[in-house]
Amino acid sequence: METVLESEREEEVRGGETWEEEEEEEEEEEETLHVSAPQEPFLKWDTADELCPESYRVNSPDEIRLLAIADNFQRQYSHLYPDRKPLLLCPVNECGVKKFVSTTLRPMMTVYPELFTWEGCASFVADFLSLVPLEPPVDLPRYLLSPSSVLQSQRATCFESAALLCSLLLGAHYDAYCVSGYAVKQMCLLDQSLQECPLQDTEVKSVTSEQEPQEDKYTVKHVRELKSHFLMQQEKKKQDAEAASLQKQKLQEDSEQRPAEPLRGLRVHCWVLVLSGSQSVEENFFIDPLTGRSYSTDDDNFLGIESVWNNHNYYVNMQNCRNGCADMVYDLEDLKMWEPVLYGAASKRQLILDIVKEQEREMMSRINDDDEEEEQPRVLKMPRSWVSYIKVSEKDLETRWPEGQKVTHYRKAKLERFALYLRSDGLVTRLTTYKDLDCTEVVMVKEWYQHRKDHLEEREVNKVDNFTSERFKRGRSFHLLFHRYTSSSTGTEHEMEFSSAHLDNLVRRVKSPSEMTETFEGRGDFLYYRHVVLGRHVQFSEPDVDTDPDDRPLQKVVERFHRNRSKPASEDVAERVFLLAQRRIEVTYHLGDHRFIPSKRSFTKPRESTEQKKAGVFTSHMVTSFQVDPSEKPLQTLTLYEMLVALMTDEEEAVLQIKVSKKELRDIVACREQEEGDVQLDFSPWTTTGAARARSQRQEMERLAAEEQKWLQEKEKDILAPHLIRLGNKETLSAEDARQLYQDCLTEFKQRLVEHANLIQEHYEKETRELQRKQQWYQKNQLHMTKEEEEEYQTYCSEKTLQIHVAKKRLVMHKEAASQKYQTLDQKLKRDPRLAPHLLG
Repeated sequence: METVLESEREEEVRGGETWEEEEEEEEEEEETLHVSAPQEPFLKWDTADELCPESYRVNSPDEIRLLAIADNFQRQYSHLYPDRKPLLLCPVNECGVKKFVSTTLRPMMTVYPELFTWEGCASFVADFLSLVPLEPPVDLPRYLLSPSSVLQSQRATCFESAALLCSLLLGAHYDAYCVSGYAVKQMCLLDQSLQECPLQDTEVKSVTSEQEPQEDKYTVKHVRELKSHFLMQQEKKKQDAEAASLQKQKLQEDSEQRPAEPLRGLRVHCWVLVLSGSQSVEENFFIDPLTGRSYSTDDDNFLGIESVWNNHNYYVNMQNCRNGCADMVYDLEDLKMWEPVLYGAASKRQLILDIVKEQEREMMSRINDDDEEEEQPRVLKMPRSWVSYIKVSEKDLETRWPEGQKVTHYRKAKLERFALYLRSDGLVTRLTTYKDLDCTEVVMVKEWYQHRKDHLEEREVNKVDNFTSERFKRGRSFHLLFHRYTSSSTGTEHEMEFSSAHLDNLVRRVKSPSEMTETFEGRGDFLYYRHVVLGRHVQFSEPDVDTDPDDRPLQKVVERFHRNRSKPASEDVAERVFLLAQRRIEVTYHLGDHRFIPSKRSFTKPRESTEQKKAGVFTSHMVTSFQVDPSEKPLQTLTLYEMLVALMTDEEEAVLQIKVSKKELRDIVACREQEEGDVQLDFSPWTTTGAARARSQRQEMERLAAEEQKWLQEKEKDILAPHLIRLGNKETLSAEDARQLYQDCLTEFKQRLVEHANLIQEHYEKETRELQRKQQWYQKNQLHMTKEEEEEYQTYCSEKTLQIHVAKKRLVMHKEAASQKYQTLDQKLKRDPRLAPHLLG
């Protein structure tokens, strides 16, 4: 099939046609062009002129020529291949204008590292957009909105999602193409109810990786087990066969519940093809824009390809798709396999070479004035994209999903995802697994949190075993990292894990109604294990006595220690058991070198003193010893007694530590209840939500500060403010309080006037006395004074005389103005709205 260029007259005719004139042709072609039913465009055509750029509403001369070529190509294609469906070449955009599909792609470079890889781009597009299914599903869409409009509405068909993803990949320098073809129903309708949740797969892998012990080259190697490799291979084959049969059985169950697909191989779908050779891509692969997952090019979900295109050219598949996409070759330069719409630009690589050759040809023609070169026909290049700049904001990356949340149903699972700070409890992901395919019986609910002040990261609620697990990051109170609790009829069981920063080096605690086990690491006393057995409750006959269900008597305490190399093995305690109910203490020592049995001692505590009986006497018969080395001398009674006293002291300390541990557990549970009752979030200023919240808080603080400053200024002008403070800032005053305030204000003001007059009078008298003393000094010494001293005396007297005159003048002015100020204050108080009603009466 060849591409025939139309004449200039045909191009002018096509260029003069408007959208209204082309509607008649489209109605005639509807019988042969099986396109989808008209969908509602993104914008009404009467308002498109105001909202859309000019490139959305008007075709350039190059675009008009390209539309003519595409129309001619479509007619030849329909004539040569009447059994194949028409191609998606020139769909209508949101302004009702035909645009070539390649010009709908707009390569976009971004500054966000998240969009530098194909995984990040595919994940963003799949999360950000919601699917608009094709209707009918077997026809191509009539409308293809621009990627910029799709980003605004967050709703797109598979073709629009693929166009946005391909634009992002092209901006990231991937050799990406949009693919128009056929796929299975589940992929076209984004039905993942038969697929396993990928989050469950990652959980299983992480669990298995944690369980696998890491090999240490310094550890002693175990003795090699003599096993038959043949039997091991047979066992592995048997296990693989059982797993395959289980998987096959699951698929059969799913297929039996779902009806047969009558439109298999006819459902239209669009996805993205990434070719090798760029960005370290070694093999060609597909990307489904609806899920963001990658697939191999021979995957069974893809049933056929009609065409592929990028921003440089459009290619029609000329290969047989009876076996789906398994046997296809993606060498777009092979004209036997792929038919391009524009010749001379068969691929991105060829286009780059042609551009370089064209530039060299133009340069040589300018130098040599070669007319023959100018007369050669020019190859039509793909016009520039009509789509405006595609902008992905930081807020889009944070909110991610439409309206900030998205729900996806998988096989026996439901995955809910939320944007940061969308929920008040900090929830970002929730995975609910079910027992049945209908998703009616919940098995487990797992939740992930971020930016919580209580440092909660994960919570798992197991509905079958009835337990709840919580995981925290480091830095929270009590240094808690993990907490699992189970509620039953007998009581609540707790399992906790702590960081190494815990005060007593506690790393794990397991508490049940009858037992408690604690594990330690790195203690100076070498203790690493403590097990406590609790007795039953003591029932009181009085009904008013409240008993703590956690306050059970201690029956047995077991403590184990690591080896202390500074002591002999026969003196280094490995385990000690405090049998409190039996008043016994059992001690087991560490194994010595080349020994198989440890030394042991058992102590019986003497009877304690009471009102009726005195304390028992310690004897050697209260100790039972077993020494491995018979050459060792038995210990004396005094030494055994001192050992028993030390053990009894350790027993008291252990009992005290157990009480502290039980109290800490109760405090942790109470703290968690309080935190869950009032969840607080840490708003990071590096996020748009956190920055907006910080900005609003700063503005609120500035507003409150301004109001407080205004209030203080008003209070400074209010002469009643100091007196109102004494009365507790009452809003309404009684008649007695008002008259008292009136008298107090006048009295205080009169007192200030008198004090001010006294200060002026004192200053006047002080200056007068100093002048008199200076005059007396002059009378005594005038006969012996030099000329300079006389000049200084004259200057001093003139300055003092001036100061005395000023002080006298100020005193006269103050006395004259005092009465007027007093009358003014009296009138102001009588006019004050808080005092006037009471003073007038």
